Amino acid sequence: MRIFKLSICIILTFVLGFISGIYALPIISAPNSPSMLELATATQHTKYKGQFVTTLKDSDLLHFAKGDVSVSNDNIAFKGNIAPGPDYQLYLAKRFIETEADFHTFKGSMAHLGDIKTFDSFIVPIPDAINIEEFNTVIIWCESFGQFISAAQYQSANALPVVKKAI
Repeated sequence: MRIFKLSICIILTFVLGFISGIYALPIISAPNSPSMLELATATQHTKYKGQFVTTLKDSDLLHFAKGDVSVSNDNIAFKGNIAPGPDYQLYLAKRFIETEADFHTFKGSMAHLGDIKTFDSFIVPIPDAINIEEFNTVIIWCESFGQFISAAQYQSANALPVVKKAI
């Protein structure tokens, strides 16, 4: 009986350590966040602003972002807080998304911008081929775990240009 209890303790310790390591590794290995000067420079030509909030349907205590996002033709800059996690990706969407199900449904029409490696601010460049006018929402997504983190709408859906198809 004593060996069984000891084995259970060892297994629980291992599992808790493993889970703690998965949570802590992105924090420990995160590069330095952009400086205030870098953020100020990145937001000089801001065309749109939005806010990440913690009250979205699929955001929760461990999966959230809160703060201000600035969108220009060149980059997306964020100042605020993001719950730490691995493999965060930044996307642009043509509609406001606030659930994992909606993310999966509309992922094919989204533009993937790149990795997010820091958790209190970031600057992600926008590739030349992407026109920010065709989108209205910035999304943070955890690719490794398929987890919705947050979204910020930067222009209304009515403001999107109408694309007419040739007949």
